[in-house]
Amino acid sequence: MKLGLGLPTSGAGTSAAAIARAAEEAERIGLDSIWTFERLMSPVDGAIGIGSTEPTLLPDSYRSVYDPLETLAYVAARTSTITLGTSVLDLLLHSPIVLARRLATLDQLCGGRLLAGVGVGWMVAEFEAAGVPTERRGARMEEHISAVRAVWGPDPVTHDGAFYKIASSWVGPKPAAPGGVRLLAGAMAPAAIERAGRMGVGLNLIMTSWEMLEGAVATFRTAAAKAGHDPSALPVVVRVNGGLSASPGDGRAPLTGGLERVLEDLGRLSGTGGDHVFWDSADDVDEQLGLLAQLRRSI
Repeated sequence: MKLGLGLPTSGAGTSAAAIARAAEEAERIGLDSIWTFERLMSPVDGAIGIGSTEPTLLPDSYRSVYDPLETLAYVAARTSTITLGTSVLDLLLHSPIVLARRLATLDQLCGGRLLAGVGVGWMVAEFEAAGVPTERRGARMEEHISAVRAVWGPDPVTHDGAFYKIASSWVGPKPAAPGGVRLLAGAMAPAAIERAGRMGVGLNLIMTSWEMLEGAVATFRTAAAKAGHDPSALPVVVRVNGGLSASPGDGRAPLTGGLERVLEDLGRLSGTGGDHVFWDSADDVDEQLGLLAQLRRSI
């Protein structure tokens, strides 16, 4: 089982020094991965989700969020072995060729350690600010991934689709490995989970309940197999929006709380096919790192 930590990249209290310290300590204690996320903005009047009309106030920490790829480039230079992940990049807010080149460059700079989680995005204001329509997001995401893969493939690169066009060109650098940067789809809806399996990318789920997780992994692996992919070769990464604690705690969410119960949960997670889990850095990053070090030694 691979274990990871979300870096402290958001909120007024973070800094380059705090991010670097967390990344270096995560590698020192033997964690497998460190993670960033993307948030372009935090609307003053609240964020409206696509298909909704009611605004939701976002956490204060979203008022300042370090860019995920620049942050990973920074910590890549301060680490040597730990996997660098995004959970997630809002794929549709980026041009495929621009994002493909940025990811390939970062993958070269970090020696092939990049694991890119991507999602469709959900906030109307971010789509408007990026000048991207909200319609046909699923089809647009599928073509976006195809265009990114084309950029990572042999030159000359070309793509001619319904949403994106790339003239026959030499485009470099390419990612460190011939197959390109490893991709994960941040997905929760059944259609998005099925799409991830069909496209042969990994799956990045947010842990909400065991029933959700088990059903999602089964849907994903079935779709992958039907599309001719080897399900066992596609990673399933679980994000826990919570942390470990020094005491067992009551009424806890899965994969949170005291170490003994989290160890039990990891056994159940392994049984579902999940092979990689990471936790948010929470308010006290140093405490989380200490607890994760104990967890790492217990496995």
